[in-house]
Amino acid sequence: MFVMSEIEHTLRLPPHLLNRPLNAAIKGELESLFLDKVIDKLGLCVSVYDILSIDGGFIFPGDGASTYTARFRLVMFRPYVGEVISARLKESTKDGLRLSLGFFDDIYVPVPLMPNPYHTEPDPEHKNGTRWVWEYMGENYPIDWADEIRFRVHTVNYPPLPVEQGKDSEQKDSEEKDSRQKDLKPFAPMVITGSLDADGLGPTAWWV
Repeated sequence: MFVMSEIEHTLRLPPHLLNRPLNAAIKGELESLFLDKVIDKLGLCVSVYDILSIDGGFIFPGDGASTYTARFRLVMFRPYVGEVISARLKESTKDGLRLSLGFFDDIYVPVPLMPNPYHTEPDPEHKNGTRWVWEYMGENYPIDWADEIRFRVHTVNYPPLPVEQGKDSEQKDSEEKDSRQKDLKPFAPMVITGSLDADGLGPTAWWV
């Protein structure tokens, strides 16, 4: 689930940080640049683990900041396909489940990857919500909000950044666009699709 990635990056160190120890100052700048950010194909940065080397210190004409090239290691959240992870329920709709790890919320279990057979019913705890219920040997096993949910990673995707339309096109379709935006989800640079359709997956209470 967590891996180490080695990266090299060139950064500016503002003058007000030059009185700090160089390693501490650069680590602070790296944390502001990378912490809680998704790097394409590498995952979500959760920590700057260490700094391997620092080169440079050049001050370019007209710029009071010094420029360094640092080589460092980041701790990344990047689960592999097939990995089993425990999460909590964040959203339950007719389209499936959304799960959360606390520090990462873009985990989705679509309808085809729900445990079979199943049925849905209105969620008594959330208005307009949907509760999913697994049917097994004549018994009903609901997925409740208090449950710890074990899922298997089906895919890990890094969607491309959405491209904005030109002004003319936006003005022409403004009413239609406004209506669509109400249903759009915020852009997620990293999306995990999970599966509950196997023995041992789903709420841990099912298997104790």
